[in-house]
Amino acid sequence: MDLNRRQQMAIFLAVALTVYILTNLYLWLKGRRALSGAGIDTTWYSVIFIALASTFVLGRFLEHTFTNVFTDILNVIGGFWMGFMLYGFLAWLAADILLLLQKPFHLIPAETIPKLRLWIFFVVTAGIILLIITGFVNAVSPVTRKYDIRTDKTFASGDNPMKIVAVSDIHLGSIIRKRSMNHLSEMISSENPDMVLFLGDLIDGSMGPVIRDDLLSYLRLPAMKYGSFAITGNHEFIGDLRKSLPYIESKGIRVLTDEVVRLENGIQLIGRTDRTAMSTPGRSRAPLEELLASTDPDLPVILLDHQPYDLSALSDTPVDLQLSGHTHNGQMWPLNLITDRLFELGHGQKMFGKTRVIVSSGFGIWGPRMRIGTRPEILSITLTGKSE
Repeated sequence: MDLNRRQQMAIFLAVALTVYILTNLYLWLKGRRALSGAGIDTTWYSVIFIALASTFVLGRFLEHTFTNVFTDILNVIGGFWMGFMLYGFLAWLAADILLLLQKPFHLIPAETIPKLRLWIFFVVTAGIILLIITGFVNAVSPVTRKYDIRTDKTFASGDNPMKIVAVSDIHLGSIIRKRSMNHLSEMISSENPDMVLFLGDLIDGSMGPVIRDDLLSYLRLPAMKYGSFAITGNHEFIGDLRKSLPYIESKGIRVLTDEVVRLENGIQLIGRTDRTAMSTPGRSRAPLEELLASTDPDLPVILLDHQPYDLSALSDTPVDLQLSGHTHNGQMWPLNLITDRLFELGHGQKMFGKTRVIVSSGFGIWGPRMRIGTRPEILSITLTGKSE
C-alpha cells in the first residue's frame, strides 16, 4: 500500500469515526437531558449507551485480529445500533427543529418542556425498537424478482430461452451466516436455473468469520448446464483478495476478473474487476472497450459489473444486458433517496440505448440487519433470443 492509498484510507476512517462519535454524542446528550430534566439519575443510562455505542467499532476491530461467537455478537448488536443511530438522529433532529420553531410563539409552556422531552425520549426509543424489529423481519424475508428479457440476437445453439439467477451483495461474514445460505440455496434451486451469477460483495470483508465455519459450503447450488460465475465487489477488496478469491473458487464458482467467457449457446459473459481496483496498488481494471474487442457483437453479450457507474456509455456498445448491485437500494429509508441521486439507476431496470441494465438491491446487508423501504432479493431472468 503506497502513501497515497494510506492517506486516503486514513482520511476516510477519520471522517467516518468523527461522524460516528458526533452522532452518538448528540444522541447521548438528548437522552441525558431528557432524563435529568425529569430528575432521573442518568448513570445507568450513560453506561448502557456507551456499551452499545462501542459494539460496532469494537466488533469490526476485533474481527480482523481474532474471530469467534463473541465478535459475531458484537457485530450484530453494533449493526442494530447503527440503525438506532440513523433513526434516532432523524427523530431528535425533527423534535429539536419543532421545539425551536415554536419558541418565539410560546406554544408550549416552558414548565412543560422537561416533561415533553422525557415523553419524546421514551416515544423515540420505543418507536425505533419497533422499527428495528420490523426492519429485521424484512431483511430476513428475501423475494425473487422475475425479469423476462428478449434480445434481437440469435443464440448460437439451443437453450432458447435461457434461465439465469443472479445474486448480489450477500456480504457473507459475522451477520450473514449458515441459515441465510440455506435459505438462498432453496431460493436458487426453486428457479431451476441454467446458470447462477454472483454480482460482487459475496464476502463482507474479513475472511475470519467466513473461514471459521466454512460458510460458503452451506450454499448448495443445483446441477446447472453452465455452472456459476462471480465477479469482485468493493468488499472483496476491503478484505484480502489473496484469500477470498481462491476460497470462492474452491466452492466451484469461477471468479471472472476482467475476463470474457463464451458459453456453448453463444452467450458471452464479461466479468469486470470492481472499480475499486483502480485505486488499489498492484491491481488494475481493464477498459470496457478492451473487453468488448474480444466479443462477437452479433451474439448476446451479458456484462457483470458490481457498481452501476457510467451506464449512459453503454448506449454505444453491443452489450445486451448489464447486471449490477452495490447500492442495496439504500437498504434503509431515506438512504435510498441518496443512492437514487448518486447513480443513474439505483434499483430496478432501465434501458440505455439497446442495453438493458438491472441493478439488484442485493440478498444480504451491510451493517444493520435491517431493511426499511427496500427488500432483499435475488434475480430470476429468462433470456430469450431471436428465433432463427
